[in-house]
Amino acid sequence: MDGSFFGDLLQSIADRGRALVGLPRGEPAGGDLIGLCEALLSGRGEASGVALAQEILDGYAALAPAERNRFFTTLAERFGPDHDRLRRAISSYTAAPGDRLATELHKAAEPRRQELFRRLNLAPGGTQHLVAMREEALRNAKSIPGFDAVDADFAHLFSSWFNRGFLVLRRIDWTTPANILQKIIRYEAVHAIHDWEDLRRRLEPPDRRCFAFFHPRLNDEPLIFVEVALTGHIAGSIAEVLSEDRTPIAPDKASTAIFYSISNCQEGLRGISFGNFLIKQVVQELSRELPGLRTFVTLSPVPGFAGWLAKERRREDGLMADDEKERLKALDGEGGHRDQAALEALQPLLLSVAARYFLKAQGANGRPVDPVARFHLGNGARLERINAMGDRSPKGLAQAHGLMVNYLYDLRHIERNHEAYAAAGTVAASSAVQRLAAQKPVPPKPSKAKADLPALPPPTPAEP
Repeated sequence: MDGSFFGDLLQSIADRGRALVGLPRGEPAGGDLIGLCEALLSGRGEASGVALAQEILDGYAALAPAERNRFFTTLAERFGPDHDRLRRAISSYTAAPGDRLATELHKAAEPRRQELFRRLNLAPGGTQHLVAMREEALRNAKSIPGFDAVDADFAHLFSSWFNRGFLVLRRIDWTTPANILQKIIRYEAVHAIHDWEDLRRRLEPPDRRCFAFFHPRLNDEPLIFVEVALTGHIAGSIAEVLSEDRTPIAPDKASTAIFYSISNCQEGLRGISFGNFLIKQVVQELSRELPGLRTFVTLSPVPGFAGWLAKERRREDGLMADDEKERLKALDGEGGHRDQAALEALQPLLLSVAARYFLKAQGANGRPVDPVARFHLGNGARLERINAMGDRSPKGLAQAHGLMVNYLYDLRHIERNHEAYAAAGTVAASSAVQRLAAQKPVPPKPSKAKADLPALPPPTPAEP
């Protein structure tokens, strides 16, 4: 049964249900949206439930933004657990613990919102509507009292509905339907795709691959996609990968697969992790297709580095010495982060500080402060190499002073790295990165002219 047939079937049930509950056919009933939610929870009929669910979703879509915030606030205030039932269940279980009473306790503790969302999901296109509802709620979270409780219910249900077992991996290429290709352009979040010709260069050459996860209830909406370059070495800059003048290689000559862009497409699914499954399955797909591939590595941005560095320079007890902070004043002032000559002269210092950033800077949870690092390290990758001036774009200079990193997915050690990170926050890093974190770079000699500036240092070498 395909998604289109299933959607048509639900729509037919909804149309019949509208007549059963007295709703005008094809027209929103309006009125009390919260009252309709209560009716949906109290009803038992399948057809009437589908009709009410569609009516609620249509009514929500017609609300003004401020009214939608009030709707979410009411969900937080009135659709939590039944506290009287919960107190009785706690008392009964405490008096005589057992499986039956534990089940009742579990049911009593569940917020009514969760069952409401389950029933709203019965409407035609219900899953997509609910994902869009959460996306809007996340944007307005500060204006919604009690939002955290509502969002916890969304996340709990989405984690089940978007379980890896329901997702389908599809390869995206130049023959993929245009409506999906347009979404790839729109959703690319790491290295912007400027036009159709730019997209063609990422999809059509024989040494390029793109894969995406889809969910059967979201039709042709990709959830997450990854762009891959097949090469003969580990690239240290995005220019190497995306250059218009590069010479493609035959796929069977490639030894390395570089994951250079991973983009989440649905903001309403923020926090629902698909990336680890995506990477592992893409590795399996590529290994089957191209047995000659030996190295699987990312070329990743460092989105939090520049912001962290600015704060770290103001700290008295941080990870930097006073003379290092003094030298980094060259980055200050309007446009300082775009002064590539100054940046190149500072690269030895920036590489060392960046290594400390990855290995020693931690958040309150004891994990690295960099979100991309947390993602890949949590998936079992190793921090392999830090690359000077890997991204000279305005975005790359602004967020990381041009730095990019390679995370290595060594199939022999992924599980070991993952377990060490999960248990103790251990960051798997190459010896080259560890040496960078331990060293204090020698200041470069002052040059007499701009043309005499020291050459850009090579990237830290990969592990043998």
